[in-house]
Amino acid sequence: MPSRRRPVNGARLEVVISRAVAAFGLLFGAQAVPALFAQQPFVEPSWWAGTAISFYGLLLLAVVAAIARVGVRTVNAVLAAVFLLLLVLWVPSIAGPSWGSDDRPWLWFLMTVATAAAAVAFPVWVATAYLALAPALYGVVRASPYGGSAPLGLVGLDVLYAILLGGAVLVIITMLRSAAASVDAAQATALERYGRAVREHATEVERVQVDSIVHDSVLTAFLTAGRADTAEQRELAATLARNAIAHLREAEAAAPDDDATVDIRSVVDRISEARGGMTMPFHLNQRAALTGTLPALAADAVVAATLQAMVNSLQHAGEGSVERWVTAEESDAGGILIEVGDTGVGFDLRGIPAERLGVRVSILERMSGAGGSVEIVSRPGEGTVVRLRWPADVLPTPGGAASVLVGPEGNPS
Repeated sequence: MPSRRRPVNGARLEVVISRAVAAFGLLFGAQAVPALFAQQPFVEPSWWAGTAISFYGLLLLAVVAAIARVGVRTVNAVLAAVFLLLLVLWVPSIAGPSWGSDDRPWLWFLMTVATAAAAVAFPVWVATAYLALAPALYGVVRASPYGGSAPLGLVGLDVLYAILLGGAVLVIITMLRSAAASVDAAQATALERYGRAVREHATEVERVQVDSIVHDSVLTAFLTAGRADTAEQRELAATLARNAIAHLREAEAAAPDDDATVDIRSVVDRISEARGGMTMPFHLNQRAALTGTLPALAADAVVAATLQAMVNSLQHAGEGSVERWVTAEESDAGGILIEVGDTGVGFDLRGIPAERLGVRVSILERMSGAGGSVEIVSRPGEGTVVRLRWPADVLPTPGGAASVLVGPEGNPS
């Protein structure tokens, strides 16, 4: 089966941008090496060595950060700041004003590297200010005797070239980020609409079932009671009333539309399709063959709760080297068991505020209402695992969720 192409999103785009800028920095850094060594006799030895080690060390560190996806913005921010510091300290570092007007200081070749690093690390307005400040400082150095006393026309061309090239990089990065933000927003909207559609469908199915019970049982009991003149008729009315109450209780405890079933395989396919559109990858593991079926409403509840658990992981587990997975298998009771897990920051289940509906309503109550159960295991710093099971191991109590929250010490909370 051909692999499904995942859409571009903000997280993936930031990885691409950081790696491209890191490779770009190494290329331009290598271009500046000949000038760096050629100008060594004119620079104070300690300053020359410290400058070369610090700046090129930061270039290599930016490559490592981009590959590991850790501290990318911090490293690029430091690199951009160090470049400005080198421009400011250029004049006092020179042994004497012996530059020729055709010899640009070696920092010139790294100007675009610094402006690209600023575009990665800072908001647009800060990166734009940096784009104006860094070339302006270079222009001052270039026009001074310590930078070659270049004519103003040549200085202006150098400054303009640096602004244009750095501006092109900034515009490209900004446009790509804007497009990725639109994709992320569309994905979040689609998930929200899907969840709303599932809830509306469940409500409508339940309404139809309750309406039929009211029409067939409750109204019949009322009409019979109104016409009961004899003891036998009153006994019949009481029997019909008891049956109506029993039907209503069964409707509250059972999933609506029990006759409609869905293959477990198709449930996993729906989860896999939604997984492909997430902003970070979830590894899908399938244990053994999935050959059973679920009631339609239970299937909808499992899919919706799984998506909510995945979204919660994306929003709260953190970034970087976090691993995320979804495991699907048939449960011992002939239903389905879904596990959504990550190795992220975790959280204290007892500290979930009442307004956090993503866990309480979208996962716990949704599964409970469909006759399923939820088990959540999470510890700060050790990740989170959410297990969704249908049918539940224990029957849900009226008004309560058939779920277990495992607290920081591994005990149910």
